[in-house]
Amino acid sequence: MKTIINGKNYSPSDKLKATIEKKFEKLDKYFSNEITGNVMTIKEKGGYKVEATINAKGTIFRAEVKADDPYDALDGVIDKLSSQMSKFKSKLQKKYKGSKDFMFAELPETEEAEELHVVKRKKFELIPMTVDEAIVQMELLAHNFFVFLNMETDSVNVVYRRNDNDYGLLETTY
Repeated sequence: MKTIINGKNYSPSDKLKATIEKKFEKLDKYFSNEITGNVMTIKEKGGYKVEATINAKGTIFRAEVKADDPYDALDGVIDKLSSQMSKFKSKLQKKYKGSKDFMFAELPETEEAEELHVVKRKKFELIPMTVDEAIVQMELLAHNFFVFLNMETDSVNVVYRRNDNDYGLLETTY
């Protein structure tokens, strides 16, 4: 697995980068060399946040941990990623049976993930609107996301409220 390391609000030290590389080497045994892991270390008020995303041919593993020390946050991220992989091992094996991108034999056995099931279905008409109109509609509904047909791009988009109370936009492609 290739690891890409970036910093936000500061430049991570060479020692931290080397530690990130070393920790992510532990995850190498689960993936082929063509898989990429992105790690973002962020300096925030009161500490650090480490975000990691592994895009594995259609399956995305993601974890983020805040801590006073970036090394502690990194340890938490590695633990979360390993836990995700172990928890969903059998479901991933079914999806990627015969794939050379994943090495499932290396994943430790843990408690099986609960059966996933949809408890509610809802159908609604996609109404063409602008991003601003979608945000207003989301706020009127008091939801934290809203799916709409973007009239500017003629594609399905999602607006959502971010943790920092700003808004995000997901643009789909297919």
